Amino acid sequence: MRAARMHGYHRPLVLEDVREPEIGAEEVLLHVRAAGMCRTDVQLIDGYFRSYAEMTFPVTPGHEIAGEVHKIGSSVPRTIGLEEGDQVVLVGGWGDGTCRHCQQGDTQICAHGRWPGFGPYGGYAEFVPVPYRYLIKVDKRFNLKPEELAPLTDAGLTPYRGIKKLRDAGALGPNRVLGVMGVGGLGSYAVQYAKLLGAGATVVAFARSAEKLAVAKEFGADHVISTKGRSLDDVRKELNQATGRGEIDAVIDCAGAEEMIQLGFGLLAIGGHYSSVGLVGDRINLPLFPFVAREYTYHGSFWGNHNDLSEVISLAQQGRIRHSTKVIRFEDINENIDLIRMGDVVGRAVIKY
Repeated sequence: MRAARMHGYHRPLVLEDVREPEIGAEEVLLHVRAAGMCRTDVQLIDGYFRSYAEMTFPVTPGHEIAGEVHKIGSSVPRTIGLEEGDQVVLVGGWGDGTCRHCQQGDTQICAHGRWPGFGPYGGYAEFVPVPYRYLIKVDKRFNLKPEELAPLTDAGLTPYRGIKKLRDAGALGPNRVLGVMGVGGLGSYAVQYAKLLGAGATVVAFARSAEKLAVAKEFGADHVISTKGRSLDDVRKELNQATGRGEIDAVIDCAGAEEMIQLGFGLLAIGGHYSSVGLVGDRINLPLFPFVAREYTYHGSFWGNHNDLSEVISLAQQGRIRHSTKVIRFEDINENIDLIRMGDVVGRAVIKY
């Protein structure tokens, strides 16, 4: 099979032919039809995660995966209803099945878990062995394309969970303002979920790129505000002109850049909630007194679990999710890694096999 693999940090991926994986008795061999290209893949290549977990090379990136069932292991129960040729998406976080997080269904935050795309197998290859519990079947009657489904497994999943946390905390509702910080691969979906789950909240998208803000407006944002070269006071003034208020009640941060987080907290109202899902930077520097005295709540939110992704796929099957994707060839992976690194991709780049 074709695979694009890391043989070290800070190097281009090597596009090569490797052996098709064998599967265990409780695994399914997934024929990858499309794989999303995430900024996380670039960070993996650039060594962002090196201080948290050392890699054993070669590594095949790619954790946003949609495809078809190719082979089924001998111990996969019939009751799961999988057959060869079924269209499926892959749930990314594979837990050990024993910790309290796994028992609650949050396998993606298992301390002893593993993830496709961070080891020998990932979506930048044509076949991936997957434990059967981490596949979700897609109804072919809805004619959903692999290049639309693949990004939903992270870019379309991660902000969904983050906004659910805001909703469940009581931060959303009528006469509230919800800010979407950053309108890249995740943010274009976050705007849509903000309208779907926001319970009538006004949605304002913040980003540096006019092109990305145009996508946010097209996907339902009530207002869009450029942050490029602008101070907190400048942004606050425009926010006040747009909404009648210079503050926001809740934030879903899809960027994770330190300056964007500082801006978001600078705009946050008393009792506000902030949900972080983006990972551009690696440190946060915030003044403590307003954090305490204004009773802010900060939600870390990582990826999503099986139930979260099932809900997202259901919304997609109902035609309630729109996509901003750029389909690329396997041969052009390294070129597009560079474009993502520079922030020059609008929406999500997706490898289609």
